[in-house]
This record gives sequence, structure tokens and C-alpha cells, in this order.
Amino acid sequence: MVTASRLLSLDDVPEMTELVTANREFLAPWSPIRPESFFTEDGQRAVVADALDHYEAGSIVPHVILDDAGRLAGRITLNEIARGPFLSCRVGYWVAAGVNGRGLASAALANLKRVAFEDLGLHRIEAGTLVHNERSQRVLLRNGFARIGLAPRYLSIAGQWQDHLLFQVLSE
Repeated sequence: MVTASRLLSLDDVPEMTELVTANREFLAPWSPIRPESFFTEDGQRAVVADALDHYEAGSIVPHVILDDAGRLAGRITLNEIARGPFLSCRVGYWVAAGVNGRGLASAALANLKRVAFEDLGLHRIEAGTLVHNERSQRVLLRNGFARIGLAPRYLSIAGQWQDHLLFQVLSE
């Protein structure tokens, strides 16, 4: 299976709208509560435009995850890119229910690791998962991330402040 990720584009808005709408219930336990507008084409256009503005400013790298037929299967983003002595970022990702467990997130993360370390010259990538999200933890471990701690009540996910396991991978 050939899997890729590529830079998000405004042309992705219609397909991304379909994907987030079709996977709304599947992603709800792993996501912040979203306004109804998020699941509309106008809402996704705003999300994508904002992501591309931040990309142009150098603070994020927003990619789409593609399945082996080249269809959108999810999103992966390098967030909070910091320069100077930190040279670090955070990564977040999701894949659609229908392609979950096929290695798409692992392959996309491998691609974004290369972007972070080789193209951007970063030193560190951090990721967090809900404590019970073992699938996401396996994606991180497959990509060389090491668990570095527990962050109590770290993010508001599904309407509740939830603990997260934190992971990192270094460029060396």
C-alpha cells in the first residue's frame, strides 16, 4: 500500500466537509466539542483558510492524509512550531473510521517527521494522547516517539478536561 500526506488546500474543502461530517460520531470521543458550523462547507473553508494563513506565517504545517487511492482519509498537522533554541513543534492527527487500523496515520506521521526534521530543521516533536487511546499510542511508538509523562486534565476533549500521555521524538 502506498500512503502519503500532502499539504492541505482550499480545493480539499468539499471532500474534507464530507469526511468530517461522515466521521462526526467516530471522532467525537477524541475531539474538542465543535460548533455546528464546523461540519459545513463554509466552516471547513474557514478552518482550511486559517490553517493556510498559519502555514504561510510558519507556525504550522497542515497536511491531509491520503488513502492508497489518493482520497482524503484524515488530517495531520505540525502545530505550534517554535524556532530559536527550542526548535520544537506538536503533532496532531486523525483518520476516518473506514480506514482506521490500516497504517495510514503511521505512514503520514513518518512523512511529517521527515518534514519537521529535514525540511524545517526542528529538534523535537511532541504529541499527546488520551490515556486510553492505545491505537494512537501505537502510531507514535512505531515512529520512534517515547513516552515522557502524564499531563493531568490537559485538554478539553468531548466536553471534559482529560488526562493525556505525552510523547516526544528527537531529531538525533
